[in-house]
Amino acid sequence: MEATAAAAGIVFISALNVSPVFAQEAAQLPVVGSLARVLTFRSYEEERDDIAISVEVPTIEMITQDTGITVDGINQEIYNLCDEYADEAITRAEEYRIAFLDTGGTLDEWAEHNIKITVDYEIKQQGEAYLSFVVSGTESWTSAYSEARYYNLDLRTGEIVTLHDMLGDDYIELVDKSIREQISARQTAGEVFFAPEEGGFTGITKDARFYINENNNPVIVFEKYEIAPGSSGSVEFEIVK
Repeated sequence: MEATAAAAGIVFISALNVSPVFAQEAAQLPVVGSLARVLTFRSYEEERDDIAISVEVPTIEMITQDTGITVDGINQEIYNLCDEYADEAITRAEEYRIAFLDTGGTLDEWAEHNIKITVDYEIKQQGEAYLSFVVSGTESWTSAYSEARYYNLDLRTGEIVTLHDMLGDDYIELVDKSIREQISARQTAGEVFFAPEEGGFTGITKDARFYINENNNPVIVFEKYEIAPGSSGSVEFEIVK
């Protein structure tokens, strides 16, 4: 799902307005370029029924107010995404716990599973032109429900950046060619990738996941097991313009 820089009818209430302590701490956080910064809007850890939960929800704050850029829509979407993932992950873990105990497992054995649900974010690039970060959710007992959402914001316009914006009309052909060349080189160096008929790389779509790195180049991301064995983790390809 793509974010928009503004969403009609959505109002995002900033924690800075309700918590003087939060505002004081936030003022010490790094500034993103001269226009915006990323703050942790909500952060909490808890444990219930030996299920550990750790959540950090980011928010974007515009520092320069006269740009006319609004990020309320993006912030509200991120908040909803994190909240929804955490709720659903907790429900899945609780259902797993019930099934485990119903089939003969003990409470001590359940505790040894060390179930942990994590929702957090990572800044990929923060410069004068772009802000790029990923919001992710993981569950230690399964990778089937892991989720990562990449946000790439043009700080000059407030618009979400697309691969088309960065690479032009022929971006699909350009990216596909680059990735195939990189896969070939990495296979020669010993990396393992699935063959196309095994579910490996066959080309990107307009919804390809990417972030913008410090060189202002897009980096295409394939999640764990998507085009390579799980031992490879997520697989990335920088596309040089």
